[in-house]
Amino acid sequence: MNKKKKKKISYGRYGYFFIAPFFITYLVFQLWPLINTFYYSTLTYYKRNGREFVDFAGIKNFLNILGMTAGERGYVLSYLKNTLIMWGFNFVPQILVSLLLAVWLTDEKVKVKGTGAMKVIVYLPSVITAASVSVLFKSLFSQYGPITQTLKDWGILSSNFDFMSSVAGSRGLISGILWWMWFGNTTLLLISGVLGIDPGLFEAADIDGATGWKKFRYITLPLLKPIMLYTLVTSAIGGLQMYDIPALFNVPETGLVGLPDDKTTTMAMYIMRLYNSDVGKAAAVSVVLFVITLIVSLILFATMGDSEDRRMKREQRQRRKAGGRL
Repeated sequence: MNKKKKKKISYGRYGYFFIAPFFITYLVFQLWPLINTFYYSTLTYYKRNGREFVDFAGIKNFLNILGMTAGERGYVLSYLKNTLIMWGFNFVPQILVSLLLAVWLTDEKVKVKGTGAMKVIVYLPSVITAASVSVLFKSLFSQYGPITQTLKDWGILSSNFDFMSSVAGSRGLISGILWWMWFGNTTLLLISGVLGIDPGLFEAADIDGATGWKKFRYITLPLLKPIMLYTLVTSAIGGLQMYDIPALFNVPETGLVGLPDDKTTTMAMYIMRLYNSDVGKAAAVSVVLFVITLIVSLILFATMGDSEDRRMKREQRQRRKAGGRL
């Protein structure tokens, strides 16, 4: 009697249907535009007699934006400096405050009440639109704004001080806005990292009489390294591409010129400004920004990244320290 062979169903192939939307979206909206950007960066656009012409420029656009040709100024370096300064004054306090809050809210000894509500409160600024935040802070810190006037009445600021005409003031406010908007997101990421640490390590440290500082230094910080790396890389990428707040906060009516004296103009603002007049140069600046972002990310991964073997050995060392050396 011939037995009918049962048809086997391969369920593994269905997984491709679930991941297909991501790859399709990535190819259409990210990879293809990236390739086009490299292509457009080698072209030059000009108008003559009301008609637009396109010529092959090679590396001429890159030489122009870097100020390496006669009559051209290297605005890229100036705007990169602006971007890095505002990102640095935003990220350093952001990671410090977020780390402090993450450790405090997850400490079993402190047992903070209402941690759920506090997580929601610190995360709320990140869901507010950039336009609303920019208008709000510009109103508060304008020359006759309530906060500025209060600081003048207290004698902290001089009577004629104006944040909007001060380089340090404008940069500081933009950094402060970005810190206020995103420190909650970083806090939640670090909280998830702290909660993922084996509680047995902290219990062993408590038994051996370890202080809170030693537990933080020898257990929390080393084992938070993967989350810290992720936070640092994503913050660096977002910081180098900074656009919305600087472009909406202290700019003239024509826009895309960060006041005062172009000192708050970022790389992304410069790209958008060039796009209206010279697509080739705008694409060249985009390529430079892409290369800088790639280099920074690779450096961070090389210096902070751990292989699986290194990670396991590090965790074993932390267990030994927690169990017998603290």
